[in-house]
Amino acid sequence: MASSSTSVTTVAVRRTLAGHGPDWRGIVFGLLLLGSLVATLGILVTLLADQLVRGIPVYQERGLDFLTSRLSSNPATAGIGQGIVGSIIMGILVAILCFPLGILTAVYLEEYAPDNRVTRFINVNIRNLAGVPSIVYGLLGLTVFVAFFAFLGFPNNGRNIIAGALTLTALILPIVIITSAEALRAVPRSLREGGYGVGASRWQVTRKLVLPAARSGILTGTILALARALGETAPLLLAGAILGTFSSPGGLESILTGPYTVLPMTVYDWSRKPQEEFRELTSAAIIALLLITVSFNALAVLLRNRYQKQ
Repeated sequence: MASSSTSVTTVAVRRTLAGHGPDWRGIVFGLLLLGSLVATLGILVTLLADQLVRGIPVYQERGLDFLTSRLSSNPATAGIGQGIVGSIIMGILVAILCFPLGILTAVYLEEYAPDNRVTRFINVNIRNLAGVPSIVYGLLGLTVFVAFFAFLGFPNNGRNIIAGALTLTALILPIVIITSAEALRAVPRSLREGGYGVGASRWQVTRKLVLPAARSGILTGTILALARALGETAPLLLAGAILGTFSSPGGLESILTGPYTVLPMTVYDWSRKPQEEFRELTSAAIIALLLITVSFNALAVLLRNRYQKQ
């Protein structure tokens, strides 16, 4: 079997070197790949151009006032200030809750857990959870986290930004675990064996050798997962985010326990309104959301390149 496959390969190489016509199958396949790339970029450029044409005039007319103004039913004064603040606080909470738990779980599964049926079962289920639709996590947040805070007597029936952050943490936690585990798995085995060879313990090898070597991959995966969480809308619809306008007295306690919204919710709310003026505001809010996402992606690339050089 092996000899026959080797002979077929040898004949194919000889024909190619002899110049017996071009490789039409390869050419067709390359053209298909190029066509897929052009079509994808074409759709992306069309969508971006449409949003820029609609949204840029809002920034030209209102400037920073649009970024700092509160939500309003009047399109002339409506802004995305509350959505930006909510997204920033949500991102900080999700990072605090998710990153340590996800990275530590990945370290345990890759460096400490034995290779048995239980570990393999856990790994399979983590990968399955990464593919669960986000609306399912919204139902989880409603029935578990919101209900828990309501049971404790929190205001607004438990619908607060902490419940939303816990919901998004559950959403991206499998992704953080998977990307961190892949980064740890990419570290050469010889690096670990060298550490053990000089008498280092497992904790010392993990802390001094494995984690620094996997740092770029871990940072890239976690930051991109956070960027995805900041763009989610469906889970927060069920976890208590506000559609429409609201007011809060201010202060840390009010921010954490009172009504809240995030930038994707503002985009969703404005896109449902019948006034034509809100169409332009929606595009302007989408531009702001895209800039935040691109900033996170650029940060991930910069950190990855920096630590890869080190």
